[in-house]
Amino acid sequence: MNNKKVAFYTLGCKLNFSETSTIARSFKDEGFERVEFTETADIYVINTCSVTENADKRFKTIVKQAQKVNEDAFVIAVGCYAQLKPEELADVHGVDLVLGATEKFKITDYLNDLSKNDLGEVHSCEINEADFYVGAYSIGDRTRAFLKVQDGCDYKCTYCTIPLARGISRSDKLENVLTNAAEISAKGIKEIVLTGVNIGDYGKGEFGNKKHEHTFLDLVKALDEVDGIERLRISSIEPNLLKNETIDFVAQSNTFVPHFHIPLQSGSDELLKLMKRRYMSSLYTDRVEQIKEVMPNACIGVDVIVGFPGETEEHFLETYNYLNELDISYLHVFTYSERDNTPAAEMQGVVPAKVRKKRSKMLRGLSAKKRRAFYESQMGNTCTVLFEGENKEGYIHGFTENYVKVKAPWDPRLVNTLHQIELTSIDEDGMVRFEFVSEKVAV
Repeated sequence: MNNKKVAFYTLGCKLNFSETSTIARSFKDEGFERVEFTETADIYVINTCSVTENADKRFKTIVKQAQKVNEDAFVIAVGCYAQLKPEELADVHGVDLVLGATEKFKITDYLNDLSKNDLGEVHSCEINEADFYVGAYSIGDRTRAFLKVQDGCDYKCTYCTIPLARGISRSDKLENVLTNAAEISAKGIKEIVLTGVNIGDYGKGEFGNKKHEHTFLDLVKALDEVDGIERLRISSIEPNLLKNETIDFVAQSNTFVPHFHIPLQSGSDELLKLMKRRYMSSLYTDRVEQIKEVMPNACIGVDVIVGFPGETEEHFLETYNYLNELDISYLHVFTYSERDNTPAAEMQGVVPAKVRKKRSKMLRGLSAKKRRAFYESQMGNTCTVLFEGENKEGYIHGFTENYVKVKAPWDPRLVNTLHQIELTSIDEDGMVRFEFVSEKVAV
């Protein structure tokens, strides 16, 4: 019996979390014991991200952390950065193995020899070979599960390396998604978050061909019928792929919650064209208005990039004012960073780092204001909260269906339970206090 230990560290998105969890299960099947990353392990697996420069830099720090705990441990890098820059990762002191986009799911095949290498060994494919689908979902890591339904992207946004790191758009078969969803709910998990690179493109490549066998709306309707799921949440979805029919369906659905995260990237149509986004700001406005019309209490999150090449002060103010007027709930602000092999990296009009930082700070301030206004608009409402599993300084936190974050004194009996509550006040941390309305909705 194998008595070796393995630890995992995930950088980046929900999709990476779902894939780390699936990779971890393959280690368990081989008899490995999973331990925390801060504990002594024989193997440390780092799932990398390449979306921002910061994620690149953090990789080296994380390798050092692993070596501090056990300098003889075998360190493996997988994920997007491992596909884009395998040699660069292999050169990092302490890294023994780098696996690209298709190899990461066969990770246990590479474990015959765990002796330390002077130079990291690389196994990565040409990205056009990443044309098959590998399903994934996360379980046991938190009270909600991330269910991967789609991978890759056929869009050509000029700032983005994800198509280079993950390949073409392809989808899981609908029956597989439904099976995975049923498995997750059978384990007592109350909330499933649908994830992928471009989930609105669901259905493309479902049976290994380019055409759509099913649409994203078909997926949503089918999942809504799965027994035992309390909540379904849609993660980031492109505005041009979020159809009004889907919005209307979510509004009357049994399990889908009123929360959308929709990337905007810029409020300037001129910059949206330079970014090669597939919509203009008017379409984005329409989507927000449609959501608010049928779900007035819906939470809407927005991704926005600051400091894209050619972004003048006027462009930035256009974005700021546009978002300020829009009925949205919070922002995820990304400071533009040049990525190799992207058209944007060659563009004129580079915005100085100091200006990028200042604009980023302004939008983060706007986000705080928007979130506060959204929370205030929810006071007095009755909602359902799902409590999470962590004791944070004597408090337990949870999220309502429309993504209001609430807190209460720590009580382990509340973990992974749903309760009806009335939102009563906002404390100095910007967290919402509440009163219980009824006994548990579900246990």
